[in-house]
Amino acid sequence: MSSELADRRQRALDEAYDLLDAFLAYLANVRGLSRHTVRAYESDLNTFLSWCGREGVMPLLASRSNMRAYLASLTHGGYASKTINRKISALKTFYSWCEREGVGSAAAVASIKGRKLPKVLPKTMTDADLTCLMDTCDMATSEGMRDRAFLELLYATGARISEAADLRPDDVDYAQGQVRLFGKRSKERIVPMHDLALSILKQYVDHARPDLMAARRQEGHAQALFVSTRGNDMGADTLRRVFRRHMVLAGLDPELTPHAVRHSFATELLSGGADLKAVQELLGHESLATTQIYTHLSVERLKQVTHQAHPRG
Repeated sequence: MSSELADRRQRALDEAYDLLDAFLAYLANVRGLSRHTVRAYESDLNTFLSWCGREGVMPLLASRSNMRAYLASLTHGGYASKTINRKISALKTFYSWCEREGVGSAAAVASIKGRKLPKVLPKTMTDADLTCLMDTCDMATSEGMRDRAFLELLYATGARISEAADLRPDDVDYAQGQVRLFGKRSKERIVPMHDLALSILKQYVDHARPDLMAARRQEGHAQALFVSTRGNDMGADTLRRVFRRHMVLAGLDPELTPHAVRHSFATELLSGGADLKAVQELLGHESLATTQIYTHLSVERLKQVTHQAHPRG
């Protein structure tokens, strides 16, 4: 390969990385996507650009055959079908943006189809499981009170873990019995909370949080509702670790994530007779079709109850 061609390929790759930076800024600042989502796009698109660098492909001139070769490399690399579909989706979004910016075409990637996925119902936890989970928190300690408040909040509101991490103390309205959550694209919604969760949150904010803040060594004040034992803001990854630790302590499946609590919240509401549209609003779903998956969970639960309780079940 001539040095001139190598230079051209390197310049093309550098240009693509510059465009990626601009695209990520667009996702964060214009579309208002969460930090977690923007990082996922960055990771998925870096996978593709790294492949282009290894294979000598100029990203903005990638052909249909290039895209098929990349897809094959993901398959041979052992990526799960769901992950492959996410990476393809990220590519389509990126190239569509490039096309709108007048710096590329989305035609090649548009021809790539994702993998067919089996329909899998979301995993949920029972109310007994969640009670057991919360009982692992030692309310006599500031850390335990914080963890209990965090878990109660998840189950009482169906909040995403990123939404819980972004909460500020003044987002909780104790007088009105509600919390303000900021979902995808920074869309705000108000979710009511039951008295038990509010009471435990207030105990945490009034007593445990100041104790945890006292250990803070950095200048300034923590902004987040949930703070670490060193008085620092707790991000989504840190809260996930807290959740997993209590899952282990409770003897529950440690592979379940905080999102299982969100699924449980929705399923319990529908099983109790809540309106599907109301559950959609509480979860912050843009489409009612996304919420409808929980109706299947409710039906499955009713089948199990009937099978266990009916004399001829």
